[in-house]
Amino acid sequence: MATAAPTQNLPLFYNALEPLNATQHGKMKVRTILRMAQVGHTHAIPVTVDEFTLVQRHYPIVFSVGDNPIPIALMGLNEGVNVFLDEDGRPLDANAYIPAYIRRYPFLLARLRPDSDELSLCFDPTASAVGDFDEGQTLFDGDQPSDATKAILQFCEQFEAAGQRTAAFVEELTKADLMMDGEVAIQPEGFQQPFIYRGFRMVDEEKIRNLRGDELRKLNQNGILPLIYAHLFSLSEMRAVFARQMQQGKSPAQMPQPAPASV
Repeated sequence: MATAAPTQNLPLFYNALEPLNATQHGKMKVRTILRMAQVGHTHAIPVTVDEFTLVQRHYPIVFSVGDNPIPIALMGLNEGVNVFLDEDGRPLDANAYIPAYIRRYPFLLARLRPDSDELSLCFDPTASAVGDFDEGQTLFDGDQPSDATKAILQFCEQFEAAGQRTAAFVEELTKADLMMDGEVAIQPEGFQQPFIYRGFRMVDEEKIRNLRGDELRKLNQNGILPLIYAHLFSLSEMRAVFARQMQQGKSPAQMPQPAPASV
């Protein structure tokens, strides 16, 4: 969930990063992105622990594989399939929660210099959200950030803080050895073989049940236990997402596909 610097590998969706400043962008405006095709074809979206209680109502929450796992919301079970957004990245259901990672785009906080911890507000110039438009909200009032820019900055700061809390949460899960490789088998009516999804991580519910009382109390006191159960409860949405794929004609044609890829 950590924000990448402009000279490093860029986060999901970002093609380039440009620091926002009054000198270059003083007379420019920001407008809503009308088309985000890359989002509409992405099935796994990073989420923060601050969102778990909302996300669990709509999407399965799993963890990516690799040395540095992050929690992700599954908006589809197969690569390139998103059953909650249309081809332009617009919600198909007005009541579905849209993860903050999507709503933050094309802005983020990034370190402009590797030797500094200072974060600067940047944006993806390829997103066509910032420019010399007739419509939109001004970015600066003179040389000072406008109210719109202040709101964007505040949202990005909140997201960055939530990302740090998320990293701490995953670190605690890893240290306590509570994670395991995930697998879900879905047997739709009319199919002889189940669809098997792997390639993600999840909390081992058996290990939670076998924790000592003091260990369980610690998880509860530091706020980790409710997050664990939000994750576990969300897994029941796997079948609901698969059903959406079937309804939209986006289920695998023949063989079951590999599980959600890491982000």
